Amino acid sequence: MDKRKMLPKRARMDSMRGPIANGPLQSRPLVALLDGRDCTVEMPILKDVATVAFCDAQSTSEIHEKVLNEAVGALMWHTIILTKEDLEKFKALRIIVRIGSGVDNIDVKAAGELGIAVCNVPGYGVEEVADTTLCLILNLYRRTYWLANMVREGKKFTAFWLKEVLFRPAVPGYRAADECDVRDGPEQVREAAAGCARIRGDTLGIVGLGRIGSAVALRAKAFGFNVIFYDPYLPDGIEKSLGLTRVYTLQDLLFQSDCVSLHCSLNEHNHHLINEFTIKQMRPGAFLVNTARGGLVDDEGLAAALKQGRIRAAALDVHENEPFNVFQGPLKDAPNVLCTPHAAFYSDASAQELREMAASEIRRAIVGRIPDCLRNCVNKDYFLPGNAPSLPPPAPPLPQPQPPPSTYSEGMNGGYYGGGGAQAAHSTTAVHEAPALPPQPAPPPQPSQPPISLPMNASDGANHQLNKESSDVH
Repeated sequence: MDKRKMLPKRARMDSMRGPIANGPLQSRPLVALLDGRDCTVEMPILKDVATVAFCDAQSTSEIHEKVLNEAVGALMWHTIILTKEDLEKFKALRIIVRIGSGVDNIDVKAAGELGIAVCNVPGYGVEEVADTTLCLILNLYRRTYWLANMVREGKKFTAFWLKEVLFRPAVPGYRAADECDVRDGPEQVREAAAGCARIRGDTLGIVGLGRIGSAVALRAKAFGFNVIFYDPYLPDGIEKSLGLTRVYTLQDLLFQSDCVSLHCSLNEHNHHLINEFTIKQMRPGAFLVNTARGGLVDDEGLAAALKQGRIRAAALDVHENEPFNVFQGPLKDAPNVLCTPHAAFYSDASAQELREMAASEIRRAIVGRIPDCLRNCVNKDYFLPGNAPSLPPPAPPLPQPQPPPSTYSEGMNGGYYGGGGAQAAHSTTAVHEAPALPPQPAPPPQPSQPPISLPMNASDGANHQLNKESSDVH
């Protein structure tokens, strides 16, 4: 007799609610990926110190109540925006890590005043963005993108010098050029490639000489550019260490540059830095490249300048309204504009590195004390006195027995706090072990607010399926 037939039938997973038992569990703090559904990279780094879940939300109205009430850490991409009102919905949140370098979709001041540390990942993708910037610059100078599109659309170019080489008859005194209309060759190319320019000797102006700006400057020098930069926040002497020329006003940079490349962060002071007024300060026929933030450029002013020929061509990887729609907005009928879909940061290596660095920052917050243990906290200055988050290191997790091989375990890291069924995350990434730290005493209580600590005995350490609540907000 087949012994398997004697076993009782298992209940269907999709009919069960609440946590699924998976042996002895130790409760751990909840960390949520707000606007995504893939935790395969983050889970191996955090699974021994936290429960990892994803929300797949576009706004806080789509985030489950359990996450709003219990999550102490949050990871987020750039597709969700957290205003002060959004941040106030979280009851236990103590750290947000932006999976990227920009934090313009988070109210960092309000977060600091609420005792929430905001971190970013500024060190990832430097090479990728710098390489993409040079790629766009070369496309503008050599018009490679436009010429390739002409060939794809069926336009044929007759190169008379190839005719002369391939079809020269062996007749004394014969001139191959007599049979070739010279206008079939260089005239066609001259018309199609109008605007191509030589790089050597031109001036590249870089706005913002941070990690990426510096990498672009070093690459541009190899192509023969004279590189100048404007960055009011850097100390004196940086230009000497890199062999660059520094200017001290944006107006000077725009006036001197044959090509302007933007590499600064976006804030309330530089929104629409490139606009109708500043474009008039640029050299007639200059190029513009933006791989930083879309809000730095006023699309209406840029479109007008392209149509008038004041700017010869522009290349934009970032846009004020994303995802960018080429059939809508001021740039829809602007000539000589090259748009890519905010992909300059991406390579397989940088995507992995980015997520690992973000998860590692969350881990440091859990096993250490914030903001002191954090490497990239951007809002320390906004913490109110006595309101800095305090997360004591957790105790090591209890050993958990492995389930039988034939049992599907639904109470695992990577669960979905939203609609749909729970998903088990997995990864081949090695677990990032942090050195064990001795327990640290909790800070003395403040009169206005008790000390904030990450509870290691929070309810339900295992992820489980919860249905997304209905909302009137769309």
